[in-house]
Amino acid sequence: MKTINLIGGGRVGQTLGRLLAQDEKYQVQDLLTRSTVSAGQALAFIGSGRTVSKMQDMRPADLWLLAVPDGQIAPVAAALARCDRLPPATAFHASGALSADILNPLQDKGWQVASAHCLLSFASPQLALAQFAGTPCALEGDAQTLVELRQLFTRLGAQCFDVRAQDKMLYHAGAIFATNFLPVLQDLAEQLWQHTGMPLPMVQHLRASLLQNSVNNINNLGPQAALTGPAARGDLALVASQGQAVLQWNNTAGQAYQALSMLARSLAQRQHQSSTPSQTQRR
Repeated sequence: MKTINLIGGGRVGQTLGRLLAQDEKYQVQDLLTRSTVSAGQALAFIGSGRTVSKMQDMRPADLWLLAVPDGQIAPVAAALARCDRLPPATAFHASGALSADILNPLQDKGWQVASAHCLLSFASPQLALAQFAGTPCALEGDAQTLVELRQLFTRLGAQCFDVRAQDKMLYHAGAIFATNFLPVLQDLAEQLWQHTGMPLPMVQHLRASLLQNSVNNINNLGPQAALTGPAARGDLALVASQGQAVLQWNNTAGQAYQALSMLARSLAQRQHQSSTPSQTQRR
């Protein structure tokens, strides 16, 4: 059985900690968070291990998971590297945007380092547990560590693949476009409808039904075939005038409308090109 220490007890740390605690091959050992309150909450959800108040109290472990916000990974790694009493081990962080290079202070001390990002919306640990099976997991870092992490996350139910360090930002941006911007767009739609006088119950019902229909169409037809609207039709005059109307209502929203309309037009043109027979086929 391998021991693992967790630094960070947020939604990602709690979810992975619980999954690891349920696996007979791993033992969750020590948990360090920013406060005793969050540590207690995380430990209660994970169901095993012990909380510590400072890094110096953490025991040696085979694996170290840094499940902290991106801006905290570098300072946490540097602090961990300064703990000379700890023997070199394997450390990995859970950021989708940052590479394993941010763990260089540990690597300089002989540690094996990597990153492992599970492409899942961790809205809540309980929901993430239910949704985790089959989740894609992007791995990057030391070759030896990747072998171990691939086995670990496969055991937890993820589907692992390798991503290059230089591609991490673009990889994670794809996740942002697919998930994080969707609530923003739904909120903008609600604001526009309420601004024009639509009753709130109708706004909420319409948003939910349009969203569900769009998701179904994308899943069944793919993004290109599911695309509709003035940009998809090539009605650029309407796109321009509507863009100006949105700009006058909210400048930032108007700029987003114009940019997204350009991308929608490009997608529509790709759809047209892929569906148009080649000259050779016409003959």
